[in-house]
Amino acid sequence: MGRRALIIDDDEAMCAWLAADLGARGLEAVTRTAPAEALALLEEDEGFDVILTDLNMRGMDGIAVCGRAAEIRPDVPVVVITAFGSIETAVRAIRAGAYDYVTKPVDIEALALTLERAIAHHALRTELRRLRRAVAAPGASEELIGRSAAMRNVRDLIERVADSDATVLITGESGTGKEVVARALHRRSRRKDGPFVAVNCAAVPESLIESELFGHARGAFTDARAARPGLFTEANGGTLFLDEIGELPLSAQPKLLRALQERRVRPVGGSAEVPFDARIVAATNRDLDEAVEERRFREDLYYRINVVHVELPPVRARGSDVLLLAQRFIEDFATRSGKEVTGVSPTAAEKLLAYSWPGNIREIQNCIERAVALTRYREITVDDLPAKVREHRPAHVVVAADDPSELAPLEEVERRYILRVLEVAGGNKTLAARILGLDRKTLHRKLERWEPPAGGAKGG
Repeated sequence: MGRRALIIDDDEAMCAWLAADLGARGLEAVTRTAPAEALALLEEDEGFDVILTDLNMRGMDGIAVCGRAAEIRPDVPVVVITAFGSIETAVRAIRAGAYDYVTKPVDIEALALTLERAIAHHALRTELRRLRRAVAAPGASEELIGRSAAMRNVRDLIERVADSDATVLITGESGTGKEVVARALHRRSRRKDGPFVAVNCAAVPESLIESELFGHARGAFTDARAARPGLFTEANGGTLFLDEIGELPLSAQPKLLRALQERRVRPVGGSAEVPFDARIVAATNRDLDEAVEERRFREDLYYRINVVHVELPPVRARGSDVLLLAQRFIEDFATRSGKEVTGVSPTAAEKLLAYSWPGNIREIQNCIERAVALTRYREITVDDLPAKVREHRPAHVVVAADDPSELAPLEEVERRYILRVLEVAGGNKTLAARILGLDRKTLHRKLERWEPPAGGAKGG
């Protein structure tokens, strides 16, 4: 465990036994046989992660110790040792502020497990308090929220390329914040006073995409009653964000490539090319390497937009950033709704950390908006979370067993592992191949071998 515990028991032999056994499990124990002395030490020393106290002691019982400890160090959990069958007394201790209780005779393994849970609870509560301070600190409105190594790398790369005019390709699963990164690049660039123009390539009909990007001359088509500049021209002096570029029709790709190469566009129906001065940032949740191989995306265009590549990690790869994002959304939604919601409870935080967040940041935002609307307390509880978050159980690929008849063949182990990696990679075969140490063609062949026949097998 590697943490510190304060043990309070008027039985010196019990203190020595507990200290020795817990010490062997990596928990440093400080013992006191007088409750008053223990509480005085608690006031002086802030380094305790858990308190373990007997219930029946001379001078001051465990109930009183719970109450005083809650006043002195409200974030340090207290575990009470009580006589077997004294459930009513244990309930009183919980009401007085105890985290949990164990009964005599003490099972040291069960006690160690209880203390581990209490320490983890303490660490999580400390982390939640730190995150609240971080969100409330000056400059916390920074759009790129996160302290994980993955997000630090993203921020570092953005800072390095912000003042460049190099074209940037942002990739990542849906909901990871690709437009947020594009706007951050714009705000940090020397073009920050110019326009930020965004277009979703997937939302524009194929028949209109050329006119939308490059503009059109008067009379170029039936409804073109007046000339209209395209988005490339509108973005002059600023940034043009091409979102979902992987959905760009093949017919439009050569024209986009020429515009990027020549830094000029020809409006639909126009006779002259028009120069533009905009930085290009593109984004996609598609695997463009695969799209190039399948000839759904031009290779030359891919290399033209992929000068600098920013790969956004999914939320499940960002550790406790989940809690930081949740705290930010709590601040936002509590302010909008006028409710005094300050954070999440430790048990709710455990659920947030355990869930895989397939919808990424958008799903966290939706979850927290719902929780703030439902909660009746200052902290969001487990009951306020959506059922799929409350009831989530991490999936594990089981490939071992004690019974030889249950062991899987090597090919089955490989199949399960590769499919699990592909799932974690969000279906991105290029990323999955890199994790597995395979080339994409080898991965593709393996996946083809495991695909069911067309139509699938029918069950009887």
